[in-house]
Amino acid sequence: MIELRATLAGRIALAVLSTLILLFLAMPIIVIVVTSFGKDAFGSFPPEAWTLGWYEQLFADGSKWPAALSLSVLVASLTTVFSLVLGITAATALVRSDLPLRSAVYGLVLAPLVIPQVVIALGLFLLFEPAAMLGSPIAIAFGHTVLASPIAVMILMATLKGIDERLEDAAASMGASRLTVWRRITFPLAAPGMIAAAIFSFITSFDEFFISQFLSSVDTVTLPVQVFNVLQYNVDPSVTAVSAILIAVAVVALALVVAVRRLGGPGKQAGLLPTESAVSLPAGSETR
Repeated sequence: MIELRATLAGRIALAVLSTLILLFLAMPIIVIVVTSFGKDAFGSFPPEAWTLGWYEQLFADGSKWPAALSLSVLVASLTTVFSLVLGITAATALVRSDLPLRSAVYGLVLAPLVIPQVVIALGLFLLFEPAAMLGSPIAIAFGHTVLASPIAVMILMATLKGIDERLEDAAASMGASRLTVWRRITFPLAAPGMIAAAIFSFITSFDEFFISQFLSSVDTVTLPVQVFNVLQYNVDPSVTAVSAILIAVAVVALALVVAVRRLGGPGKQAGLLPTESAVSLPAGSETR
């Protein structure tokens, strides 16, 4: 196979092109974050004067932002729990069992990712409205779980496929029950994937708009819906500060995922959680 050598001009052109693409993708984020510290939030960019007033206004007396933020955190937390339960169950069934029509089931699990969100939101509205559950945090969390659980399933399936099944078989052959194998072998090794799935489920719910818009009420409004209402009915410069907070949450979530991957990378599982004593071998026996 012929290996093409990179020339100096080619490396420079690639570096310049990559930098321009990254700047183009990051520019909206940079504009929002910088503008949130400007005295005239919608006046000019870059701002002529700087202030923290828009962040202070978020938590002023009578502000609706704290309630919206609290509700979003509550709904995202519930969604994370629901998505992990469904994700672990579905991923285990798809990877560790001889499930009939596995491809069809997997396609059904991933369907919410390709169906337009407004269609899913309308279906959830028609489901929960007769039950008088509109505005309930539980109903909103159930709706967000429809979108977050497929992501959790994909992450957990990849995690389970990366675990050597011979470790589980060895524990079972020495008399360990299924629960013990899961608790002492599978769970510690799958913990990094579970953490990543939880982070992505949380951020998916925290940023979700369409389902929240259809299932919310006057008294229960999540943060993205509140941002939309402010921009639609009363342009408030503090919305730039809220947008910056949403960006910060996403950045922190991605940083946590990267940290978890580094801690739980190949050969590092034992450093993340104690797994070496998961199976007690008889004295003097070694793996050859």
